[in-house]
Amino acid sequence: MYLGTGIYSVLEASRLIAVPTRDIRRWLFGYHYRKTPGDAESRVDIAPLWQTQLVGEDFEEDVIGFQDLLELRFIREFMRNGVSLRVVRHCLNSARDLYGVSHPMSLPKFMTDGRTIYAEAVSEEHIAASMVDLRSKQTVFKDIIRPSLYSGIVYDGDRASKWYPERSARRSSPIVIDPKRQFGSPIVEETGTPTSVIYASYVAEGGDHQAQAVTARVYEMPVKYVEAAVRFEESLKRTLH
Repeated sequence: MYLGTGIYSVLEASRLIAVPTRDIRRWLFGYHYRKTPGDAESRVDIAPLWQTQLVGEDFEEDVIGFQDLLELRFIREFMRNGVSLRVVRHCLNSARDLYGVSHPMSLPKFMTDGRTIYAEAVSEEHIAASMVDLRSKQTVFKDIIRPSLYSGIVYDGDRASKWYPERSARRSSPIVIDPKRQFGSPIVEETGTPTSVIYASYVAEGGDHQAQAVTARVYEMPVKYVEAAVRFEESLKRTLH
């Protein structure tokens, strides 16, 4: 039923894209605040930025899909560059209307068209956020949307089909996140073995070079794949620290 969707808990998503769980929950599941503390009548509800792929499904905890995960990477860049949530929301709404899809920022065409969408959003917002002049806010887009942000994403048409989180123009990696395999868990592409399983074996065997060799024999793969999996898993542990 969920083949090709990918399933990620909020904590797993947090580790993979380096965004605190609190932010993911606010962006994807909404939140509320009170204009006047203690006054129920002053409650303001803030809607989610978009409806997640697995909304309404019967899981024991909040989960998201692969497309949600990639979209969050782009929201992360907007927020890291000081773009307000209000502008982000406007960008999303405009892009959804333009492209007719639920997850527009991870589209390859957003790399170019998004400049106009962002400029329009900033134009509507600049009066309320006049601390920085409009021209400066528009140039921020160059820092947010850049070719390297799309590096490692493989597309089937306009739809992202898998993601190599450690690949770049200068570096290759056997680690892939493919929603059609292992429910989207990071795996060694050639063998399909989850990196978390490889890492657990490596730790259990002592966590040294000998442990890498033993794990490689157990899972019948080259040592370089074990090294890549260990490096990847350890990078996740450092992500939010």
